[in-house]
Amino acid sequence: MLEKVGSELQSRYTYTDIDAFFAALDISTSNVDSGGSNSKRVYAKAVLSRVPEAILLKVAGELDIVSAGSSFAQVTPPRNWQDTKAFRLFISHISKDKLIATRLKDALAKYDIAGFVAHEDIHPTLPWQDEIERGLQTMDALIAVHTVGFSASIWTQQEIGYALGRGTKVISFKMGEDPTGFIGKHQALPRRNRTAEQIAEEIDKLLAADPRTAERLQEAKDIARAF
Repeated sequence: MLEKVGSELQSRYTYTDIDAFFAALDISTSNVDSGGSNSKRVYAKAVLSRVPEAILLKVAGELDIVSAGSSFAQVTPPRNWQDTKAFRLFISHISKDKLIATRLKDALAKYDIAGFVAHEDIHPTLPWQDEIERGLQTMDALIAVHTVGFSASIWTQQEIGYALGRGTKVISFKMGEDPTGFIGKHQALPRRNRTAEQIAEEIDKLLAADPRTAERLQEAKDIARAF
């Protein structure tokens, strides 16, 4: 959405017009670091990267990118993603191996990648399935942790199917079991006795090399540096 809004502002307005547009919506443009770029799109994205998601959706509505009743506007990220601009990576795993998923999540944080681990990140008072669906709807990519028993889980297979249906980047991480089904034809990321930190480094490289995720990942890193 940030990319769509930035591109729309670039096509419609001059820099002066963009500043006036932001001022009308009480959006501050002070101390904005656009990375030295002369692009109106990059400038607009730098400004909007600092605002809450509700304000971004309001801007999108003003530009007719989304309507007030659109399904996009109604999607709320899971709790642990609501206050982050980091890259959103859904970590699909089976419950008995939640510690492996959590360890990977912690290692990925260094790369401005916010992992979602269902068995850790869902608050006890929140509906479990609803939070998983929100994670799937708002993720930037998914990694499947293929420990023994993963392919037999109805939940993990549904999560992968959802990601593939959206055209989302899926990484298969092989930890004792080969990927099956539609993702079985793609080469999996092997464990090879590497640490979580080493695996996280390779995941970062894979996401940076894929056109579906490269820009979003770089955007997350740029925002983190700006703050």
